[in-house]
Amino acid sequence: MGNVEITRFKGDKAVFIRVQVVMALVGAILITGGLVLAGNPNWWVGIVGSFAGIAMRGYYIADEQLGFEWVLTATHLHSPSERAIGLGEIKAVRSLLGSVQVITNDGEKHLIKYQATPEQVIAEINGAIARAA
Repeated sequence: MGNVEITRFKGDKAVFIRVQVVMALVGAILITGGLVLAGNPNWWVGIVGSFAGIAMRGYYIADEQLGFEWVLTATHLHSPSERAIGLGEIKAVRSLLGSVQVITNDGEKHLIKYQATPEQVIAEINGAIARAA
């Protein structure tokens, strides 16, 4: 009964790209702002550097991050690193910037990243917890 797979959660490419763009925008604002405040006449380097850096980072980590898969069974939530979290150990499940944060009774925090429908993931995990109780 405990090994019965309910569903799998895998990262969504569109959400991954959106997160990368947001990080690049925030980085561009912060870096460019710092350059302007420092009086640097080449403030535009902050914009170019931020987008180039985040684009390269995104390119190199995309396969790994989007390949991570979480498996929800009748008794556990299995992480990509093969950590099994008992459903009874889960204290809270909440949405966090396109990801789902799972908090255990011990205070450990885990992220199910880049979810297209975090509310649905939360509902599925909470439903499995209710059934397991």
